[in-house]
Amino acid sequence: MAHAAPRARRRAIERGGSSTDLFSARAHRAALVALPVLLGLVYGFWAAANRRYGGPVTGWNLLFGFLTALVFAVVLMTLMVVAPKLRREVHAAVWAAFCGSAVGFLFSQSGGSVLRSTAVALAVTAGVFAVMFYRFYTREDAQGHRVG
Repeated sequence: MAHAAPRARRRAIERGGSSTDLFSARAHRAALVALPVLLGLVYGFWAAANRRYGGPVTGWNLLFGFLTALVFAVVLMTLMVVAPKLRREVHAAVWAAFCGSAVGFLFSQSGGSVLRSTAVALAVTAGVFAVMFYRFYTREDAQGHRVG
C-alpha cells in the first residue's frame, strides 16, 4: 500500500500557507497566567473539599483552599517559566516532583496515612517522570536543543 511522503510544515507556512496557531501572542501570554490560576483554584477547592470530609464549609476551610490555590498557582507559574530552560532529565524530574507532591498532598488531606500518601506520591512521580522524560527525549536533538 502506498503512502504519501511527509512534507515539512514549515515550507508551507513560509510560502504563505496558514498556520495552525489560532490565537495571538497576546492570548498565549494571557494563558500563561490564566491557566495556572484556574488550575490553582480547582486544586485549592479539591484540597479544601478533601479536608472537610463532607462537613460544612467554614472560614478556615475557605482560607485553606485559597492558600492552597495560591501556592499551587505560584509554583506552577514558576515551573512553567524555569523548567523549559533545564536539561531534559532535570526538566522531567522537576515536573515529576511537582505532580507527585501535588497528588500526595491531596491524598493526605483525604485522611490517608503518611506511608500510603508517600507511596501514592512516589508512584505518580515515577509514572510522570517516565512519560515526561520520553516526551522531552523525543523532542530534542543530540546536543539537547529543542526541535521546533
